[in-house]
Amino acid sequence: MRTRWVLAAVMPFAGAGVLLWARRRLVAITVTGLSMTPAYQDRDRVLVRRVPLGKVRTGDVVVVEQPPPRWSTRPGRAELVIKRVAGTPGEALPTEMKGSLPDDVVPGGCLVVLGDNPAESYDSRHFGYVPADRLVGLVVRELGRNPVKSGSSPVRGAIGHLR
Repeated sequence: MRTRWVLAAVMPFAGAGVLLWARRRLVAITVTGLSMTPAYQDRDRVLVRRVPLGKVRTGDVVVVEQPPPRWSTRPGRAELVIKRVAGTPGEALPTEMKGSLPDDVVPGGCLVVLGDNPAESYDSRHFGYVPADRLVGLVVRELGRNPVKSGSSPVRGAIGHLR
């Protein structure tokens, strides 16, 4: 009888601990726009696991904080974007990037990211290397399509609620 009481008292705290851990490690992101078609469509939802730069490999799909355009004076939260990794530290630049960045090899602490749909993608071809501190995480699975609610409008780029 006492064991049940102890379990009943401990279970809510254990559940809260698991939720806190998951919230710090995982985030659901809604894809908006066409930059990652055909792999990801507008309104697809993906689960992203926060990882350090060393866990990312070329070909992985990641979510990063997009560096603001050099001409932007708009303060505020960085926009999140979903892109495919085209280069990790120490790797040669992808062929399509040669000449557009200062080095022939991706420098330490940086990534090169490209959209799967180049005509619709604002990526490393435009904003250069992505520093490791702008890496949000690695896409680990698709969660399905997010239905559009009447009266709501999608936000450009990939969005999620990060704290």
